[in-house]
Amino acid sequence: MTSFLQDKQLTIALAGEIDHHSAKETMQAVGRKIDAYLPSVCVLDFRDVTFMDSSGIAIVINAVRRMGELDGKVRLQNIPPQPMKVLRAAGVERLTQMSERSEVR
Repeated sequence: MTSFLQDKQLTIALAGEIDHHSAKETMQAVGRKIDAYLPSVCVLDFRDVTFMDSSGIAIVINAVRRMGELDGKVRLQNIPPQPMKVLRAAGVERLTQMSERSEVR
């Protein structure tokens, strides 16, 4: 996981498989980054996520909750088709802005 801060926007690039084995650690890492930088906007970039099951939804909900405490927003971007199906099935688009991956690999 890599991240960078620019103009109060924290972008966190997620990678690999997000499943019940990795979700808790990823959620804690995202939370630590939000707490360290206190951004206005937190962008979770899914470009390099190869698989996500329903446990990945907890990462998004936790980020939305934490950013809400800071009066901030979360955006999800570059979401590949498989994780997008999981996020849409859970109704995550009602919680935050989501955009699909724009490039074809």
